[in-house]
Amino acid sequence: MLSLPSTSSSISRKKYDVFLSFRGEDTRKNFTDHLYHALKRSGIITFKDDPKLEAGEEIAPDLFKAIQQSWCSVIVFSESYASSGWCLDELSEIVKQKNDKGYKVFPVFYDVDPSDLRKQKGKVEEAFAEHKKRYDEDKLQRWRNALTQVANIKGWHLNHRHETEFIGDIVKKILAKLCETYPTVHDELVGISSRLEELYAKIDIGEDDVRIIGICEMGGIGKTTLARVAYTQMSSHFECKSFLADVRDISNKLGLVSLQKQLLSQVLPDECFSFFNVYEGNVIINHRLSNKRVLIVLDDVDNLQHLKCLVGRRDWFGLGSRIIVTTRDEHLLRSYRVDDVYKPTTLNDNDALRLFNFKAFGCEKVPKEDFIELVQHVVGYAGGLPLALEVLGSFLCDRDASQWRSAIERLKRDSNKEILDRLQISFDGLEETEKNIFLDIACFFNGEEKDFVMKVLDGCEFFPDIGIDVLIKKSLLTVNKYNQLRMHDLLQEMGRKIVREKSIDELGKRCRL
Repeated sequence: MLSLPSTSSSISRKKYDVFLSFRGEDTRKNFTDHLYHALKRSGIITFKDDPKLEAGEEIAPDLFKAIQQSWCSVIVFSESYASSGWCLDELSEIVKQKNDKGYKVFPVFYDVDPSDLRKQKGKVEEAFAEHKKRYDEDKLQRWRNALTQVANIKGWHLNHRHETEFIGDIVKKILAKLCETYPTVHDELVGISSRLEELYAKIDIGEDDVRIIGICEMGGIGKTTLARVAYTQMSSHFECKSFLADVRDISNKLGLVSLQKQLLSQVLPDECFSFFNVYEGNVIINHRLSNKRVLIVLDDVDNLQHLKCLVGRRDWFGLGSRIIVTTRDEHLLRSYRVDDVYKPTTLNDNDALRLFNFKAFGCEKVPKEDFIELVQHVVGYAGGLPLALEVLGSFLCDRDASQWRSAIERLKRDSNKEILDRLQISFDGLEETEKNIFLDIACFFNGEEKDFVMKVLDGCEFFPDIGIDVLIKKSLLTVNKYNQLRMHDLLQEMGRKIVREKSIDELGKRCRL
């Protein structure tokens, strides 16, 4: 539930991912053609000029425009690249975009020595001797500077390798770089860019293994939104894809077979699947997807069977596949031996304020002075939890200051039901002993030293060694650097509400007076 604008950091998506610059006579029908089609197969939108464009003397304006509309350029330096004024004009524009706008440049040295380009010797020197007869010194100097600058960039060298393997490495590395730097597809999301960057580092899309990554934290922190944005951005780079939302609910209502069929239908949309038990589903998923590079997201998983029946083992999928699992239960991920776990944090004060303001006022700043203190109260209450900021911001939208004050007073006595109901899902899934430990910490021990709390709970025969670990793994509790047990304020409020509701009328009968 990460929401709302980050307009200042938002970047519009370019028309092309890659602009290919190359010497047509050298590589158009071999290396560059193979590279172009490999990039396209991986879902990378690539511009390669039409040979008809080269009929003119001057570089076509369309090529300059294509460079400017691309996220990066891949420059294939071949033996006679520098002999083409056309190529050198392209190169000058690429370097201009790099210097002015942070444009990305990836050189490929196709049987050429970068030092020949830097120092302009050998074939490059011969090419410039010819250019001198036709072009003025200013243009020649621009070309020389561009060659020197790009030749100093660390690039890819063929070095007598097999071209197929070489091209595969180039494509993988560009894929990885693209995913790291893609702009957020939803401009209205606050605080998501840094999270995506951290998540992509764990997903590592450029590697050819099969990787399972967990996203784990308390409810309402934005796991599903993060997974969906990552899925949207990465999906074009996979042969097949599936996003299974609300796995916990759908499994409880319709069973795992329905989820297996949904996964197969999304991955192979032109086929119809008929089976009636999870074992048949396992066999079909394994058989049909073992040679395909797939992207699968399982959202809101709370049972090991969900993983066993939907993604099974890594060899169920082709090399390069990625599976993302969102859950509140870190132990579930660890017991399944996932490759890595990403734990998003609550929003910092600035992002929390921006998110709330957009929900409450539709802009980044508080529009009226008499609301400033009221906003601080509500944002402080939410504790950086995106769910709470969204719910409360939407609830207070278009209400006057007196209504805000009334709502804040009510929050002190009765917390927002929508927020607490979402948080209580994790509590409801606990064993009775862990529920008791959670409620004791919520009522008495939040912020207390862990060893002291363990002694007290041990005296109550609550087996706190395992119980507290369960709460930590369920994202209901943390231990800070001072060895203190910490619970998010809204989780604590949820626990106290549960205790109050056990005996609403007779306070003396509450389980924790």
